[in-house]
Amino acid sequence: MDSSDGYGWADALPAKQGLYDPANERDACGVGFIVNIKGERSHKLLRDSEDLLRNMSHRGATGADERDGDGAGVMAAMPHEFMVKVFGQLGCTVPKPGKYATGNVFLHPDADTRQQSQSIFDHLATEVGLQTVGWRAVPTNSSILGPSGQSKEPVIMQPLVVSAGDRMEEAEFTRRLFMLRKRAQHAIGFKKWFYVCSLATRTIVYKGQLTPAQVPEYYADLRDSDFVTHFALVHSRFSTNTFPSWERAQPFNLCAHN
Repeated sequence: MDSSDGYGWADALPAKQGLYDPANERDACGVGFIVNIKGERSHKLLRDSEDLLRNMSHRGATGADERDGDGAGVMAAMPHEFMVKVFGQLGCTVPKPGKYATGNVFLHPDADTRQQSQSIFDHLATEVGLQTVGWRAVPTNSSILGPSGQSKEPVIMQPLVVSAGDRMEEAEFTRRLFMLRKRAQHAIGFKKWFYVCSLATRTIVYKGQLTPAQVPEYYADLRDSDFVTHFALVHSRFSTNTFPSWERAQPFNLCAHN
């Protein structure tokens, strides 16, 4: 690989060159967790988790421009009422909890590339016995990003995925969602800026190349009072001797680590 080429998602990371070797990269991050032990959902818990995340800013890092964070995000329970509302505005009917999945998907800013990626995703869904009912554009605030974050900012969309049959058990549905996520990632690839933050029935991840304070300001969804949850897992990334990029932010699909 030529040293001028990048690698990874959206070619955001430099190739091995000089004293730099990506094999030596390490992370050192901050993780926080808040939960209502009675399983009672509220928007207040989500806002409390934002305070927790901001208080871990010292466990993250920024670039030369302090608006460029190494990455931050939050995982929460699937906000069913919120999803019913926002997908309903697009004319989509959201099934009962456990019968559908959605999540944030990073896509290329170029419309043709983005539509091609969505078409491949939809086709792969049918191959595993699932169906994409619709796609929702996630509202974001790009004005708060630094130059590095803006240079690789993806278009973020949410697919509404359901089973092709009414009798599929949630465990089988979850297994097929895993197959869809993996197949789509391999078929479309990082070069086209494609990355699935999460695709699940019970949880959802919002993240990006952000500072902790930017997460709720960047994602308008997180400020909607209909977004309620009984838990939140937050993460602030300190990339140490690694490079930040949108997909490297955490939480990941199922967990976060420090």
